[in-house]
Amino acid sequence: MTGDEGDERDERVVLPADVVERYPRFSLYNSPYPAHDRGRAIDLYPEGDVGLSPVAGEVLDTRTVGCPDRPYAVDSDHLILVDVGARVARVLHVDPAVEAGDRVAVGDPLGETVRSGFFGRWVDDHVHLEFREYGRNPYRASGSLPLDVDVPVRPVEWDGTGTVSETGDSYALLDSPAHHGDGYAALASDAGAPLDGGLPHYSAGGRFVDGSVHGSDFGFVGEAPVGLLGARVGTAAGRHVGWGEVTVLANGEPITGLSLFASRVEGFGAKLVTRPAAGDPQFRVGEDVRVSIRPTDGAVRLD
Repeated sequence: MTGDEGDERDERVVLPADVVERYPRFSLYNSPYPAHDRGRAIDLYPEGDVGLSPVAGEVLDTRTVGCPDRPYAVDSDHLILVDVGARVARVLHVDPAVEAGDRVAVGDPLGETVRSGFFGRWVDDHVHLEFREYGRNPYRASGSLPLDVDVPVRPVEWDGTGTVSETGDSYALLDSPAHHGDGYAALASDAGAPLDGGLPHYSAGGRFVDGSVHGSDFGFVGEAPVGLLGARVGTAAGRHVGWGEVTVLANGEPITGLSLFASRVEGFGAKLVTRPAAGDPQFRVGEDVRVSIRPTDGAVRLD
C-alpha cells in the first residue's frame, strides 16, 4: 500500500449498508464531475423521482447554481448542505423542499430529483453525495473525503453478448449478463474484480474489492493491468483505474462506451452508451448485440 492509499483509508467516510440499500443502484466513479475523482463522491439512484436523504442532521444551507446547457437538462442544479455531526454532507441534483434549520433523517424526502446538465443524457436521475471536513469550503466542486460503502458487490462475468431489452436517446440496455439473487453486482473484469465507471468515455474508473467494497486494505495493493472481454482496458492503482486508449464496439461499430455501476436490480444487464448525434449506431429492442473492445490511438473522452 502506498502512503497516499494509507492516508485515504484513514480519512475515508464509510456509508453504512442501511443507507446504501435504500437505493437500487450506486456508483462511485461513473461521472465526469470532479468530485468523483478517486471515489470521493457517490451517486445513489432512487426508485422514482424523489431524492431520499442519505444522511441525518441539520440543513445548513441550500443553493441554486447554473449547470451546463444541455437540451435534455434543466437550467439550474441545486446544492443542499447538511451538518451530520463530524462533517458536512453535500447533496446535489435534488430541488430542495427543505431549508436551513430543518432536521432530516435518513430516508426523508429532500425534494424531487432534477435532470442536471452535469451528467449525460444516458444517466438516470440520482442523489449525489459527498462529505467535507469542517473548515473546508463546502461550496467548491472539489475537496471532499474518500468514500466507501459497507456492502458487498458481486462480480458478474460477461461474454460480451446480449439482446437489447430497452433503448433511450443515448443508450441501449442488454439482457445480459444476468444477476439473480440478493445484493449488489457489477460487471467483472477478466480477473474477476467488479468494475465501476464510464469506459472509456470518462478517463478514470474504479474496481470494488471482491466480497467487500471497503475491505481491510481499502481496496487493492499496488498497480495491475485491468482487462475486459480479453482486452486490456486500463491500469489500476489501488482501487482506482485509469482507462487506457480503447474503443468499445457493438456489432463491430464504435460506440461511446459502457456505463458501469453496482446494481441489485433483478436481471442487471450491460448498459451501452450510444450517441447517434456523434455517429454511434442505433439499436432496436430485440436486436442481438456482441460487444468487443480494441486498442485505439485516441479514446473518446467526455470529461
